[in-house]
Amino acid sequence: MSDPFDPSPLLEGLNPVQREAVVHDEGPLLVVAGAGSGKTRVLTHRIAHLIETGTSPFEILAITFTNKAAQEMKERVATLVGPVAQKMWVSTFHAACVRILRRDGHHLGFPSSFTIYDQADAQRLTGYVIRDLNLDPKRFPPRSVHATISSAKNDDVGPEAYAERASAIFERKIADVYAEYQARLLKAGAMDFDDLLRNTVELFRTQPEVLEHYRRRFRHVLVDEYQDTNRVQNEMVLQLAGGHHNVCVVGDSDQSIYNFRGADIRNILEFEDAFPDATVVVLEQNYRSTQTILDAANAVISNNLGRKPKELWTDEGEGHAIVRYHADDESDEGQWVAHEIAKLHDSGEMRWGDVAVFYRTNAQSRVVEEHLLRAGVPYKVVGGTRFYDRKEVKDALAYVKAVVNPADEVAVKRVLNVPKRGVGDSTVARLDAWAAANGYPFLEALRLAPQAGVTGRAVKGIEQFLEIVDAAKEKVADGPAALLECVLDRSGYLEELQAETSIEAEGRLENLAELVGSAREVESVDEFLEQVSLVADSDQIPDDDSQVVLMTLHSAK
Repeated sequence: MSDPFDPSPLLEGLNPVQREAVVHDEGPLLVVAGAGSGKTRVLTHRIAHLIETGTSPFEILAITFTNKAAQEMKERVATLVGPVAQKMWVSTFHAACVRILRRDGHHLGFPSSFTIYDQADAQRLTGYVIRDLNLDPKRFPPRSVHATISSAKNDDVGPEAYAERASAIFERKIADVYAEYQARLLKAGAMDFDDLLRNTVELFRTQPEVLEHYRRRFRHVLVDEYQDTNRVQNEMVLQLAGGHHNVCVVGDSDQSIYNFRGADIRNILEFEDAFPDATVVVLEQNYRSTQTILDAANAVISNNLGRKPKELWTDEGEGHAIVRYHADDESDEGQWVAHEIAKLHDSGEMRWGDVAVFYRTNAQSRVVEEHLLRAGVPYKVVGGTRFYDRKEVKDALAYVKAVVNPADEVAVKRVLNVPKRGVGDSTVARLDAWAAANGYPFLEALRLAPQAGVTGRAVKGIEQFLEIVDAAKEKVADGPAALLECVLDRSGYLEELQAETSIEAEGRLENLAELVGSAREVESVDEFLEQVSLVADSDQIPDDDSQVVLMTLHSAK
């Protein structure tokens, strides 16, 4: 057994409890890490310790919840043990699943080049299914129906199981949508984000030899932010660790705030039920806050039921008293916040960028923004339109997806009439109905448009679209940047924006130039689309110190 007082340089600067977690030998380990207790340091040093004591980096899988955190973890470990750290798998759940499914997804009927649907694509496909099943979109809104399907997937409930549980007529209709939605995804060679997780679990469940391959490959599995895992993520961890039991999970039931996204706090609370021989290490020393703040936090969180007990403490001293202002109304609250920020800045105590304003919902930012503007306080709201959510970017990517995966009906339909070429919704509906009746994929129906009863300008528009797609196929081998430039040019998309003289059009052109620039950094089109699909879905807090940051508590977390 490893000695917690080993003089290894890797253990320098760690407190005794952190050392215990870092040098833990084989077997399951639960690290209950309070806020600001150095959990990232513990994780990175544990990985480095494993490598230093003989574990091959090739045999380590470390899972985090953001791409940024994964990159930082790999860099920290590399600082400790050198470039050998690059051989580890350090990624998000979704990125790890993509790698697994690219290699072994064929067992489930998917090509290795499957397309990944983002939230907007998934909701759009759900809308098509609702329409084609002759359901009322007002009674069955695509967004809420897809949320129900997403929740089922996060709970590891497939279409068949969902249908068996459905009792009310409404639920049975949802079950019909779920089944058809999944059939359309398979037909399109596509998966949504929830499928990446559930299909990996299903792959392991139905292909024991594949699971055994990854169990042998990853002799040590480490997972950060375990309180934020959902049921299917937890199942994946249990599957991978089911043989060797060398699993280390780090988390804190007191910091679980993603129940609405499917996170299940029971995963961390019941870890010891899954692994009765687990070692539990509790990190309670806080390095971030004063004791006054910790006392208040301890008092509040102690009211939670079913939590792992712990009491945060610090050597940082008592600190300033917490200020509580009881406002008369929201306007009074906004005015007080703006005044206090301006006062702190004008006194020289802090820069604008040292201040953050948190609120529960996005709508609550309005009154704060109004008073910050009046007070002349510069600010940035974290949560604006993300780069990859901008219309022109999604249009360009849809063209690329349509070229490399013509079965992707969501991508094809998005840009079939972009820029406008006379192919309206009624034409698409006619083609959909004809394709369904005759057993053709949507793209094949496009090529047979006259037989489907399409006439006039729409036929010419469809021919133009198909010419763009067919010509662009020759650019796939030249890489994503060349392909993007081809579709943007041949489609007339750039020309249409350049003809406008508005600031908005200029901004869209800049965004497309940025997209092409990012594509130059990647060699293959598949790699580029995968990278885009897995990009972190949260805005970055500005690096400069010139603006106050406004965000919801969930964004802050």
